[in-house]
Amino acid sequence: MLRLFDYWKQQTGGALDPAAEAVSRLWKKSALEQRLPTAQERAIAVTEVHQTHWTLDERYQTAIHLSATPLMTNTFVKSYIIRKVAEKVMALPGVESVVVNIGGDLLALGARAETVAISNPFADAENDAPLATVGIQNKAIATSGNYRRGFSIQGKWYSHIVDPRTAFPVREVVSATVVAPNATDAGALATAFNVLHPEESKKLAATLPGVEYLIIDKDGRQYASPGWEALLVKNEPAPPSAPMGKAKTKAQGWSQNYELLVTLELSQFEGRFRRPFVAVWVENSKKQTVRTLALWYDRPRWLPDLKSWYHKNFTGYTNGKGADISSISSATRPPGKYTLKWDGKDDLGKPVEAGTYTIYIEAAREHGTYQMMSKEIECVKTPKKMDISGNVEVASAALEFRKKPKAKNG
Repeated sequence: MLRLFDYWKQQTGGALDPAAEAVSRLWKKSALEQRLPTAQERAIAVTEVHQTHWTLDERYQTAIHLSATPLMTNTFVKSYIIRKVAEKVMALPGVESVVVNIGGDLLALGARAETVAISNPFADAENDAPLATVGIQNKAIATSGNYRRGFSIQGKWYSHIVDPRTAFPVREVVSATVVAPNATDAGALATAFNVLHPEESKKLAATLPGVEYLIIDKDGRQYASPGWEALLVKNEPAPPSAPMGKAKTKAQGWSQNYELLVTLELSQFEGRFRRPFVAVWVENSKKQTVRTLALWYDRPRWLPDLKSWYHKNFTGYTNGKGADISSISSATRPPGKYTLKWDGKDDLGKPVEAGTYTIYIEAAREHGTYQMMSKEIECVKTPKKMDISGNVEVASAALEFRKKPKAKNG
């Protein structure tokens, strides 16, 4: 892995360097103190980055750490693990294909072709319409971006991705998705393409066979490789923000200009623990489920643990209502924090009436507890915010009925 870092540091002109952790720690400290790093602090951090940090002995497969600079090797470690796991699984008797997904970095090997949705960096919900959908087979895909993690200093937001050459957080690129034959190539380039200028990324990608990419800058402009178009899955459904006639009709009631956001934060526990299964759904005044917004679980046999959702909704949901399951490639999110969006349509995509609805959040955790929370909210063209009291599994939750923000289109 360290040898790969040496390779990518050279390939990217220093844009990819595990010693960038020295810069990240500087900005984290500055965020706690609510001040910008000084020019001297940034210069010291760059000097730390530019040291020689290890020497490798190929014969004995050993590494000697030469500096005291902190190193963060997670840039493409996920991709490295994905490759090792997939190769092990493919070597098992009878296995024809494998798909391994760790936090949005994905590798598909063998006979199976995988459809992967690319998260829109300007969307603010887990279930927002994707920016694009691609199909991959015997390839890896990775997405990196500055839209989910970062630092807030004096009311201004700064990316968690930093340029180790300047000790500044990146600003111009907000998302980069890379498809490559090799998982570590995809992971390394996805991060590097956030640091490099799109033209630099274009030149680097042109030297690497089989690499395709989609880069989005802060103004929504898209930069795609020549072969990106061929990866796209056609006949995608139109995103919710697409024009659909008049903003409001007498039959619909719900205005297209409004949406409901559901935010929740799963509780964090010390030590090792399993994340809870979670169901989030909407019921009308007749106690009928109109929309399942989220269903998070690992095996169908455990779904009955979400006893309220399962009793009311399992049969209808698995008979074609909302059971769209696909892989998603996106920037890594902070642990436990999620936002869901309801566009005023039911599980079949039909608009609902404006009125009062109840949002249910159900959580069940192995060796943990079972929790249920709910809140009514009126959805009739009057913006409002409401908090929901937290519990053991869900630390906090909130509802916001609001006007849709203007979409940023590239």
